[in-house]
Amino acid sequence: MLVKTHGSAVYGVDALTITVEVNISGGINFHLVGLPDSAVKESQQRIDAALSNNGFKLPGKKITINMAPADIRKEGSAYDLPLALGILAASGQILAPELDQYLIMGELSLDGGLQPIRGALPMAINAKNQGYKGFILPVQNAREAAVVEGIDVFGVNGLNEAIEIVSEAHSAKPVRINVNEIFAEKEANSAVDFSDVKGQENVKRALEIAAAGGHNIILIGPPGVGKTMLAKRIPTILPPLTLGEALETTKIHSVSGLLATNDSLITERPFRNPHHTVSDVALVGGGSNPKPGEISLAHNGILFLDELPEFKRSVLEVLRQPLEDRVVTISRAKISVDYPSSFMLVASMNPSPSGDFFQPGESADSEFAVRRYLAKISGPLLDRIDLHIEVNPVPFEELRNREPGEPSASIRQRVVASRNIQTKRYRGMKDIYANAQLSPKLQKEYCEIDSSGEDLLKNAVERLGFSARSYARILKVARTIADLDASTNILTRHLAEAIQYRSLDREGWMM
Repeated sequence: MLVKTHGSAVYGVDALTITVEVNISGGINFHLVGLPDSAVKESQQRIDAALSNNGFKLPGKKITINMAPADIRKEGSAYDLPLALGILAASGQILAPELDQYLIMGELSLDGGLQPIRGALPMAINAKNQGYKGFILPVQNAREAAVVEGIDVFGVNGLNEAIEIVSEAHSAKPVRINVNEIFAEKEANSAVDFSDVKGQENVKRALEIAAAGGHNIILIGPPGVGKTMLAKRIPTILPPLTLGEALETTKIHSVSGLLATNDSLITERPFRNPHHTVSDVALVGGGSNPKPGEISLAHNGILFLDELPEFKRSVLEVLRQPLEDRVVTISRAKISVDYPSSFMLVASMNPSPSGDFFQPGESADSEFAVRRYLAKISGPLLDRIDLHIEVNPVPFEELRNREPGEPSASIRQRVVASRNIQTKRYRGMKDIYANAQLSPKLQKEYCEIDSSGEDLLKNAVERLGFSARSYARILKVARTIADLDASTNILTRHLAEAIQYRSLDREGWMM
């Protein structure tokens, strides 16, 4: 007897349907074909034990299972449940006339229980798009999949519950999730806030500009001035995630296996802070079975690289292409996958090996040592960072001031107002929602300056030696400053402020 069940495989951050064909005929053997990996092949032993421990048995006949399409490699143990249900239906041990109307995934324990799986959200989206009646999966992943509207999601604890659902009549109720309630639950006060920061008004202004336009930023200053403290508070002033952004972000964390058990949706912008010993594969993604890296896990959020010169040069250089394209492509001999990587890069560094700004006669570092230290970061990478900010020590008078600084909520209001202007301006344009994403063509249209602005920019380029990419970054930052000022046009004062945020492009900036 031939029976078909359906599972799903995740490639990149999307899923495709896998049809499991189970045929039982005369003879004694077990054949599993369709390019399964070792974990899939081992399912025979897990299924055998799970069936026998729940009052069923593995038929003593010839069992042939094909996983189609056969030219795509099937990986992992999550196919146990569709394989087991297919065997039971094909051998007549259960009656499941609607078995092929469900997408089914789950790893079986030897006692018939189910272990959580990766990629439940993209699988649920695929099940909805393919028109399946429902999606059966481990109960630990049910809330994650249930955020997809238009499909019934059934979370089950074990084999027997799954059998009940695929039978002709069942009383199981699908899991329901109210997405609006999830966002409301997460709107609690953050543990960090810009009101905790004493002084550093110029730095907070730069961070507000960076958040408003989605710009990359680097903070340069000696140890202890608050670079990390400031960086960790940037998510509190970024606009809240939209539902679309939340789904994108959750998909990436789901396929990486980083979504917490019984969690459903990521509603806060990611903040990834990899250690400087991270490898290029861990940062960008990859491996023999490609997985998202830190830059994809930071999608729609922040990638914070503390002590930037301490990262390996090869690791930093792989950032250049994702920073421009906002997507990273991992290519292997038999597969090529794309991972989104639209993140805001926030970096920090000391101005010299000892940590102090270079001061002839006072610093422990020579000018040569400082230049060698700064040379660890390539010019092309610095060109892709829009704002270069010097962070100086806070005077004692400001440190002892008991008055709280401006709270994150107030800054966020201005950032959101600026983003709303940008959203309206770029409505209908694919993958553009902030000024930092403007292409050269759109930059000509939306970053026009008057004659006085052109003169100012010309003098700055000639005197400070800005590159063509730096010139473009200045215009984008000026556009953001104008949006924060609710100005339709980029004025000279907006350009002047944007120019001062290119410290590392200036000859002798550390003198």
